Amino acid sequence: MPKKNIHPEWFNETKVYYDGQLIMIVGSTKPNLYVDIWSGNHPFYTGSQRIIDTEGRVERFFKKYKIENKASSEL
Repeated sequence: MPKKNIHPEWFNETKVYYDGQLIMIVGSTKPNLYVDIWSGNHPFYTGSQRIIDTEGRVERFFKKYKIENKASSEL
């Protein structure tokens, strides 16, 4: 049995807010949560993520360490 009076209070209906708007209800040890980033505005999940052009970095690595690039030859 768990010890008494050592566990934090659990809130089954914690409201999660983003930019002043309620976005979801979850269980937590806090009655309200305020987030700056969530899946609804994160570039990875919204599809607006920009891919940085890193062309040549892998090839330079392989060349520097004299490694045969088997992955690119299989494509």
